[in-house]
Amino acid sequence: MQKVLIIGAGGIGSAVAREVVASGGKVFLAGRNSQSLQERGAELNCEWETLEATDAASVDACGDKAVENLQGLTGIVNCVGSILLKPGHLTSSDEWHATIAANLTTAFHCVRTAGRLLRSSGGSVVLLSSAAGRIGLANHEAVAAAKAGVVGLTRSAAATYARAKIRFNCVAPGLVRTPLAAGLLSSELAEKASVSMHPLGRIGEPEDVSSAVCWFLDPKNSWVTGQILGVDGGLADLKAKN
Repeated sequence: MQKVLIIGAGGIGSAVAREVVASGGKVFLAGRNSQSLQERGAELNCEWETLEATDAASVDACGDKAVENLQGLTGIVNCVGSILLKPGHLTSSDEWHATIAANLTTAFHCVRTAGRLLRSSGGSVVLLSSAAGRIGLANHEAVAAAKAGVVGLTRSAAATYARAKIRFNCVAPGLVRTPLAAGLLSSELAEKASVSMHPLGRIGEPEDVSSAVCWFLDPKNSWVTGQILGVDGGLADLKAKN
């Protein structure tokens, strides 16, 4: 049975939790938004806890509680992140540091906690990057740097912990219809522009990403580590025919 700690219970995190539970697994949810966590906890009959994912001690403590609650742990998923669309010269130092903290520091804390908790048992850790970390997109400097850092972090951790049978993989979505992205899809014109960037002609849904995350979590795929999977409608790799 899969026993998964999911940090970040927004659109993608909630979809991952639903899929794990539907397949017979158990989840422990964590994040900042207590209302969202309470709703998902009631829906999925699982325990949850608020945490500050940018704080290492908070993630460590949450990991320990997840192990206790689930009576073990087979996987960790980090769905915490942010979106900042600004050119570099208009990005303040505070915005830069907040973007790095939300997207890269949180991922590192998951790696750190996984290395401590899963060394004796092995398991699967899935981090979330972005198409912006794989291809140059205008006005994405801060978030692109953070998400590219997640790619490097994934590969290094996969190498470090391979002998301990801890697998580290990464999913890099395009624009996904979640509460976090609501501002980018706030008008018909804005959504049309976003859709046009994706060769497959649509915005992603949380379930598009959660299915990839759960594939990496599945022990049937235990010979896969250090991989970056673009789930982005072709955004980072294709130029669509006009």
